[in-house]
Amino acid sequence: MKTILVTGSNGLLGQKITEKILKEGRVKLIATSKGANRYPAVRGYQYVEMDILDFDQVKQILKIHQPDAVIHTAAMTNVDTSEENKALCDQLNVQATKNLVSICEAYRIHFIHLSTDFIFDGSAGPYREEDVPRPLSYYGETKLKAEDAVKASKVSWAILRTILVYGINSDMSRSNIVLWAKNALEKGQPIQVVNDQWRTPTLAEDLAEACLLAVENNAKGIYHISGKDYMSIADLVKKVADYWMLDQSLISQISSESLNQTAKRPAKTGFILDKAMNDLNYQPHSFEEGLKILDEQMKKNN
Repeated sequence: MKTILVTGSNGLLGQKITEKILKEGRVKLIATSKGANRYPAVRGYQYVEMDILDFDQVKQILKIHQPDAVIHTAAMTNVDTSEENKALCDQLNVQATKNLVSICEAYRIHFIHLSTDFIFDGSAGPYREEDVPRPLSYYGETKLKAEDAVKASKVSWAILRTILVYGINSDMSRSNIVLWAKNALEKGQPIQVVNDQWRTPTLAEDLAEACLLAVENNAKGIYHISGKDYMSIADLVKKVADYWMLDQSLISQISSESLNQTAKRPAKTGFILDKAMNDLNYQPHSFEEGLKILDEQMKKNN
């Protein structure tokens, strides 16, 4: 059985990977994150505190545990904060990746790197793996630089790009577009939603499964991993309202420009998933199935 080490295990994707491994037992897990473990179950895997910016600490931990694969989920992902704090974004998204790659190279560890649709400018989505990146934001730039560092290394690597991940984690510490819309509409709050951005939203469980499939298949190269349903953000929020029978009249549609966000967002991304489906047997849920899974989880948590 392979041993994997996950960075950023306290995040949504990290927790979903932990959950999947504990349920299915396909690999052994070393979960790592900065600070204390936030996942409620503590048995069946090992948790190690690890700061991805501390090269010596990371090297020591990888040397001790010698995993077969590292799944690198830790990153600075807030697009506007990345624009406002470029130095920290660069450290977390580029330098930390370079450090991990060089250590994985030394110990011959398979490196699975998580990337984003924001490396594209959104002028020609949905995108295939070989389409030319052209980021609009500093966040997108750092993720592309990290991809380039991975590709330039001698490490055995796979890059999994993803889009607009939604789901719930154990402590509900992170929101996302689905939870934000549901919570606001349940409280009767009017919300403004952009109608000129298109995506293929990704269920966190599907992304976690893709990470494990990449390890199990010893995947190499770039893979596009998302949901299969292509929709505008406005349509996504309407589907959320429909599913939970909430008041659609509270939703007003606006243009991206009128939001005055710090960082530019690509207009139309979305992914073509043929490669992941054929090579990894990746089979994502539909958006409606994803909402049903979320609904069941929230009922269990209450």
